[in-house]
Amino acid sequence: MTRWEWKQSLHVALETLATQKTRAFLTMLGVVIGVASVISVAAIIQGLNQHITDKVRSIGSQSFFFTRFPAFTFDFDHLPQEIRVRKHFVPEDAEAIRENCPAVNKAVPILTRAAFLGGSNEIRFQDNHVEEPILRGAGPELMDVLPIYAIAQGRFLTETENLHAAQVCVLGAAISDALFGALDPIGRDVRVNGIPFQVIGILEPNQGLFGGPGADQFILIPYRTFHKTYPEIKEVVLAISVRDPSLMSLGQDQAVEVMRRRRHVPPSQPNDFEITSPDLITDLWKQLTSAIVALTLIIASIGLLVGGIGVMNIMLISVTERTKEIGIRKAVGARGRDILAQFLLEAMMLTSVGGLIGIAAGIVLSVSVAYFIPSLPAKVSLFWTLMGLVISLSVGLFFGIYPAVKASNLDPVRCLHYE
Repeated sequence: MTRWEWKQSLHVALETLATQKTRAFLTMLGVVIGVASVISVAAIIQGLNQHITDKVRSIGSQSFFFTRFPAFTFDFDHLPQEIRVRKHFVPEDAEAIRENCPAVNKAVPILTRAAFLGGSNEIRFQDNHVEEPILRGAGPELMDVLPIYAIAQGRFLTETENLHAAQVCVLGAAISDALFGALDPIGRDVRVNGIPFQVIGILEPNQGLFGGPGADQFILIPYRTFHKTYPEIKEVVLAISVRDPSLMSLGQDQAVEVMRRRRHVPPSQPNDFEITSPDLITDLWKQLTSAIVALTLIIASIGLLVGGIGVMNIMLISVTERTKEIGIRKAVGARGRDILAQFLLEAMMLTSVGGLIGIAAGIVLSVSVAYFIPSLPAKVSLFWTLMGLVISLSVGLFFGIYPAVKASNLDPVRCLHYE
């Protein structure tokens, strides 16, 4: 077909759709739903991927942790006996790692008291109070190991304050706002679980992952102060950072070797402790998003299948309704491939318009989600936007072939006598 013939076929296809707007819209509705599903879910997942990556970087791309129990364990009573009897870490373990691991930059012991660990906390300033903050004891190296604890106002803990078990604290931004409002918090006295502490610093705002606990919910005090105040808490976590991200694997190997020697683990036995890195969050997220993507593709496929069947049905009806027109066109010289092209173009125009509407609906939905639910960031993907258009055109091509072939093979003599 020449360019002029293609333009004429396209013009006829558009006119046909324009004269049957309602039927055309109902036919393309399945395509609209399928494409909108793909665009919106892809946008949300891409936005969340970036969100997860940023959060992992804020935790520390050069950091990892040694813990007695597996990460995200809260029901300790149901752990296997061999895990529950593991020895606790001690501050000297962090010293040994610093001294014997060339790839390691910093190692700091951490103690934590929180509601999800069975300990309740409260912080008060005059008549204002905050329930259930997370109380954490650590040395001054914590800020270097975990960049999430960045200072916005005042200063961080010092080694002198740690050695002397000073009653000073650094507060998360949300806790500071709730207690002090517009007042300058630095130098003011608060009561943490009834014990007086002086505020020396405020952390940079950090709401955490999906609204979960971030730096905003933390109260940081010196490690020795924490140990002196809550001697019953023995669950020490070792936070370790390497000198360079490329040394992460080497640093972990060196630290594991030191810990196995200190804990007298036989060479034939597995580690009696757990290694956790921020990449664990990324890995868990990838597993979750792969399931979400699969579910979305199933839903989108159903929508596209319904839309494609609708297109085929409408095109078959159109062939029947326009049988006489096809006969006239063939009688005046139209070839079978001209009829084929016309009906294929009509089917593809029908689904491509549905695809464009679906893309627009998906973008609007993505932007709306990002606006009304900030914890679910959405970032529209150019790749999936183009894929939505390609998919819609492909649906029209695939489901339009049979009606188009049927129309092109009609006998012009019988067509002219069709009533």
